[in-house]
Amino acid sequence: MNHNEITLRKTEITDLDSFFIFQLDDEANYLAAFTVKDPADKAAYLQKYSKFLNEPTINMQTIIVDNSIAGSIAGFEIEGEAEITYWIDKKHWGKGIATKALTAFLKTENRRPIFARTAFDNFGSQKVLEKCNFVRIGSDKGFANARQAEIEEFIYKLT
Repeated sequence: MNHNEITLRKTEITDLDSFFIFQLDDEANYLAAFTVKDPADKAAYLQKYSKFLNEPTINMQTIIVDNSIAGSIAGFEIEGEAEITYWIDKKHWGKGIATKALTAFLKTENRRPIFARTAFDNFGSQKVLEKCNFVRIGSDKGFANARQAEIEEFIYKLT
């Protein structure tokens, strides 16, 4: 039986191949909503994310479940405010992995307040944030590449 032992480690360049594959899933892309313009452009993906690996304001971690890469989680800054983002491989959805990974991540990522954003209809991500004590503080609208439309996103905050 799968026990879903979760560990986090600093993201390595070779992890980006797995992350790229995860974000090719249509349903995952739709729920994430605010994605890159062309998720199939591997060269652009690797160029963008490989730069982040050595950026001191970005804390990129790889989520390992039972010795396999299951996703990514990162803390970063936008306009001086700390934010988090995460992506779980679709085959691991609904197992509590995102919640466990975010809980572990928040023990080492000490920037506060820290914000998170999620599409208005990404109920799984909303539950993860709420289980980790994030509070919904508002909403915004933005263009979602994955949907080719402007949609509402919810803004969460952890103090």
